[in-house]
Amino acid sequence: MINWEPSSWRQFEIKQQPIYNNKKELNEIEKKISSFPPLVFAGEARNLKKRLGEVVEGRAFLLQGGDCAESFSDFNAANIRDIFKVIMQMSAILTFASGIPVVKVGRLAGQFAKPRSNDTEVINDIEYPIYRGDIINDIEATISSREADPKRMIQAYNQSASTLNLLRAFAQGGFADLNEVHRWNMEFVKNNSFGQKYEELAYRITEALKFMEACGINTQNTKQLQETEFYTSHEALLLNYEEQLCRKDSLTNKYYDCSAHMLWIGERTRGINEAHVEFLRGVDNPLGVKIGPNITKDEILKLCDILNPNNEAGRLNIIVRMGVDNIKIKLPIILKEIIPEGRKILWSIDPMHGNTIKASNGYKTRIFNDILDEVKSFFEIHKSYNSYAGGIHLEMTGQNVTECIGGSQEITESKLMYKYNTRCDPRLNATQAIELAFLLSDILKR
Repeated sequence: MINWEPSSWRQFEIKQQPIYNNKKELNEIEKKISSFPPLVFAGEARNLKKRLGEVVEGRAFLLQGGDCAESFSDFNAANIRDIFKVIMQMSAILTFASGIPVVKVGRLAGQFAKPRSNDTEVINDIEYPIYRGDIINDIEATISSREADPKRMIQAYNQSASTLNLLRAFAQGGFADLNEVHRWNMEFVKNNSFGQKYEELAYRITEALKFMEACGINTQNTKQLQETEFYTSHEALLLNYEEQLCRKDSLTNKYYDCSAHMLWIGERTRGINEAHVEFLRGVDNPLGVKIGPNITKDEILKLCDILNPNNEAGRLNIIVRMGVDNIKIKLPIILKEIIPEGRKILWSIDPMHGNTIKASNGYKTRIFNDILDEVKSFFEIHKSYNSYAGGIHLEMTGQNVTECIGGSQEITESKLMYKYNTRCDPRLNATQAIELAFLLSDILKR
């Protein structure tokens, strides 16, 4: 890369950046992390790029989902297992309906930093620095807890390593075996109509496996039935951390950000001449960029030129997050202008962030029907322009939370308080995620 090195972002304007008061301690922590082993490997990132290239060509579908913001206090094996289960369930539903592979990418093992609308917030008449994610500060409302602490990057690294270790065990150690398809359904989901619908599908998969085994194809001689590929991703927001995990691959001499297989830039930090775009243009991982309703054709083309100059399929995922009303007006204009340019873009939909509202009782929430409606519009608009809608990006959890209004559980505003556990943004619970997967399966089938 011309005039690029892992630290070149420091010469550019940066947004959403915490202020570290102890610069000496920050430098020591950065140096320490730079000596740590990589969390993922260049070959894995290359393999994901190949899989995403198949999505661009219309031969696969991207399912990307996971926590809004991982936390240190909620870190345990059960939570990781449950989000893995939901992603596997959704993948089974989508694959069975569409007949094409589903590329599974979790918002896990690194999703610790969050962009915020304001630098401060007022709680009980006291102004505090805003909570920016556990990798930066603590959610506890005290002045000392809200101070940016570089030592938190060490804990984020260690938790990411443990999470990745468990995910690899789930993906390759037998838990992802298709014969386990019934075990992926959680108890609190089974009693729901969509949980029962999943059980029916799981039974059909089991019957198909029995037929295949009679033909000599089973989990012992066919690796694809016993294991799965599972990748990780997060928003590359805290560049002090991301830079330290850059490694030059000995096979290709290219740099990779080895904190995750895929990194993305948010709507607030995608400025063409700003630090986050500068940093990610130099790493060879698959990349995502979130775009809102105010994006222009020129901005998209410049992002393509900078982040994917070789027009490589699988390199760039544009994640649309416009909201239920804006997408119907804005996305057709964008596609009409961009498709003739011949750019190899993976188009996916984030139906969460554009549909965030504040309930009358003060809870930040999202209406499930708005999420469904934006997803439907995304696919319908792409179909009308003969473009492939290749993926979906969700904030969701395997827990039985009450954070989004609606769905078959009929969660109301008054029920939000029952189990509202998110650190930042409202997430779909496991039942709502499966309900959405069945909607998607009907769309993909058509």
